[in-house]
Amino acid sequence: MNITTFRAFKSRNYRLYFVGQSASLIGTWMQKTAVSWVIYTLTHSTFMLGLTLFASQFPSFLFSLIGGVVSDRYNRFRVLLTTQVASMIQATLLAVLIFANHYQVWEILSLSVLLGIINAFDVPARQSLVYEMVDDKNDLSNALALNSSMVNLSRLIGPALAGIVLETFGDGTCFLLNAVSFLAVIGSLLLMRLPKYIKKEHKKNGFGELKEGLAYIKRTPSIAFVLIMLALISLMVLPFSTLIPYYAKDVFKGTASTFGIIDSFIGLGAFSGAIFLASQKAGANLKKILFINTLVFGAGLILFSHESNYPLALIFVTIAGFGMMSQITVSNTLIQTTVAPSMRGRVISFYAMAFFGMQPLGGLLVGSISKWVGTTDTLMGEGIAALLIGCLHWRYLHREKLKAQNAALLEQPELHPA
Repeated sequence: MNITTFRAFKSRNYRLYFVGQSASLIGTWMQKTAVSWVIYTLTHSTFMLGLTLFASQFPSFLFSLIGGVVSDRYNRFRVLLTTQVASMIQATLLAVLIFANHYQVWEILSLSVLLGIINAFDVPARQSLVYEMVDDKNDLSNALALNSSMVNLSRLIGPALAGIVLETFGDGTCFLLNAVSFLAVIGSLLLMRLPKYIKKEHKKNGFGELKEGLAYIKRTPSIAFVLIMLALISLMVLPFSTLIPYYAKDVFKGTASTFGIIDSFIGLGAFSGAIFLASQKAGANLKKILFINTLVFGAGLILFSHESNYPLALIFVTIAGFGMMSQITVSNTLIQTTVAPSMRGRVISFYAMAFFGMQPLGGLLVGSISKWVGTTDTLMGEGIAALLIGCLHWRYLHREKLKAQNAALLEQPELHPA
């Protein structure tokens, strides 16, 4: 690792964002872990875990396109500030509900739906605003990789902390700490010095701009392919995380701490992968990295699925986490470094749809299949799906290489005998 790994930190606004968001994300992962544990403890149902994922993410699928238009039409800074305050209120309501000690599953699911709606507006604004936070646009890919390292470091720390807090202080404290953590990111946003927002005239209405964004994706095959692959991974592979409470409680006969530790090892793998990406030089072949890491993701899940030895299982789930990280980060980087600035919010909203929209559907699918074929075989099937999606990546890369070779041949001048 060298100084270039952190080159995006030269930008003051990005440094502020990174510090504030890091604290907030640790709280977010503590809440996610606590919600899964509470739901599984109440119901002992892997299907209900899938339904919880559906409740928290499917609203993002429904509203993310509107969120993308809002991000392109209005002041992204104000949109992001509003969503962070709304998220803090949601976390506070959840904490109050749990501390009152008179809650039911439907109440937790309802608040999860509320968070999903907030995220539909938060993600396009936040991802688009990162572009404005980085002074040197050549550092954008590094900033996005560091973003991913931040997300995954919080995934490493958050669940482990949640496991300790759940056993020591109870689930309500996890939700309260998440609510408090939003003060850090709100504070960092207020300290930023962003360029003055210039209101632009919009000749089309929101629906017209949405159609414009879809047309742009259709005529940009490289972006369309990335979105399709992310949608497939999100539907068939990423929902593996909903099954982890089963492994913690029933396979390894553990407690909330066991669940937190497994989730943290997934985060350790993902964090390692993010640092690996951040260390790549500008111009690295990200599409090839994405292809290889999709295979690594699948292999890790297959090895973990039937492993009953706890230390070995942690190694395999770390490998899966390393491969998983590329699906989100490389896809985001490929889109952000390719998309036209005027389309950024709308294209990122399609990215959010592929990521947030397919995962909850996949969560329901995985939860239902696990009831019929068993949890371990379901997880192995998800690993096999990742390998097949990796093969699609290889086919696309091969076709791109052939096109490039043919284009190079056509550009060569004809040789005439002297």
